Amino acid sequence: MHFRVKTLAPTGQVGNLTLDARDAAEAEQLVRKQGHAVLSVVQAGLALPIARQAARFPLLLFAQELLALLESGIAVVEAIETLAEKEARPTVRHVLDSMLERLREGRPLSDAMADLPAHFPELFVATIRASEKTSDLAESLRRFIAYQTQIDALRAKIVSAAIYPVLLIGVGGLVILFLLGYVVPRFSHVYEDLGGELPWLSRLLLEWGQLIERDGLLALGVLVLVAVALRRLLRTPVIRARLGEALWRLPQLGERLRVFHLARCYRTLGMLLRGGIPIVPALEMVEGLLAAGLRPHLALAAAALREGMPISQALGRHGLTTPVAQRLLRVGEQAGNMGEMMERIAAFHDEETARWTEMTVRLVGPLLMLVIGLLIGMVVVLLYLPIFQLAENIQ
Repeated sequence: MHFRVKTLAPTGQVGNLTLDARDAAEAEQLVRKQGHAVLSVVQAGLALPIARQAARFPLLLFAQELLALLESGIAVVEAIETLAEKEARPTVRHVLDSMLERLREGRPLSDAMADLPAHFPELFVATIRASEKTSDLAESLRRFIAYQTQIDALRAKIVSAAIYPVLLIGVGGLVILFLLGYVVPRFSHVYEDLGGELPWLSRLLLEWGQLIERDGLLALGVLVLVAVALRRLLRTPVIRARLGEALWRLPQLGERLRVFHLARCYRTLGMLLRGGIPIVPALEMVEGLLAAGLRPHLALAAAALREGMPISQALGRHGLTTPVAQRLLRVGEQAGNMGEMMERIAAFHDEETARWTEMTVRLVGPLLMLVIGLLIGMVVVLLYLPIFQLAENIQ
């Protein structure tokens, strides 16, 4: 959800921020982390998905272009000036101009980005801040680009695998709605004189057709209201949390969701560790990537790490590992390359998730076709069943 936050900077200047958050409390927390006081938090109005996508800051493209300019020997300020000059989108140019104002005041790049939390996530800011201590900004950008590219590739695999079932459900649903909303009402006039001689299911179907023909607009309005109500319910945090809990209880799907969240967490931890960020602050940064049910376990693991427990034991004891991850974490502790090992764990489980998703879609696709075909066939048979019965009576 989008929130508009009125802020008070340490200098006494009042400003406005627009950012994405799950609820008002999270939006307020994000702003307070930047050192600003919160005066008010208001949920922004709903926008069309196309407009929201157009207004989003292209973070990956920005990182790629900034890296290319830095590798050419251009300084950071001059590089961002170059990006601002060539930018034609007003929203993106405004973000770059805001960064330039802060950089010209002598502030570090990470601070300039931290003042714009709606466009630069905390993970990216932390990576840039760590690179400023070691003077390897270009290498940090490379790591972030690789990280984001891998995340986008996995997301693309899952989305492409889900397209076929969604199309089947959409087309099948439209065909069924066409039969029930257009064909059945026409058949109801043909059979209305047969009365009680119709089979019970056929009579019920034709009564539905008469209802649609008589009160079609009312039925359409009720259908729209139900769809809007369901959409609002699904956007409610409590309902979404309960649905998520229900999905996590399913035998196979729940375990796959757990592995997916852990893999994303490991990949992010690997990027942060390789960027020079200590393990405990890194764990705190990735908390938002985990499902709500795993966050208490992460807090317990971070507390165990503060007490001196090894990473593999702390994560394993609190249910944040898999058998493969547990072994590789031990190897990483012995070799001293924990960041690289966590990225290998994430890559292994991402490939596993992609294979499982593809296999599931191959199984679900034919099942959906069978179910939709049976539903359409049942409607057609119930429509023509009185004709068959009438033919038998004539013979």
